[in-house]
Amino acid sequence: MTGTQTTDQADWPTEIRLSRDKRTLHVAFASGAAYALPAEYLRVESPSAEVQGHAPSERKWIPAKREVEILSVAAIGNYAVKLTFDDMHDTGIYAFDFLRRLGEEQAERFARYEEELAARGLSREPARRR
Repeated sequence: MTGTQTTDQADWPTEIRLSRDKRTLHVAFASGAAYALPAEYLRVESPSAEVQGHAPSERKWIPAKREVEILSVAAIGNYAVKLTFDDMHDTGIYAFDFLRRLGEEQAERFARYEEELAARGLSREPARRR
């Protein structure tokens, strides 16, 4: 994710709303596009260097986030939001154009995430306490 700060009017969000259960971020755009983005998906696709690395080869595949929740959504200037998750991850800045891409590419990205976890013997399920 580049720190692009210019957003086309069609990419301008008209709504960014966290669901009551804190597991879905609803984002609607001026173009009419609207997406329900699961917290797990947003967490594992975080644009932070902690997840994305500094090159594609450094990408981290984060397991055990099926039940993650979003604790807060904070505006960053006029171009992005910062999400804080209940696992205390809060270093990703989600530019509006990135949120739109996440919505448009959700099926493909999430399928790739599941494939990468499986290839590494990892699971989306959190470890259960005994």
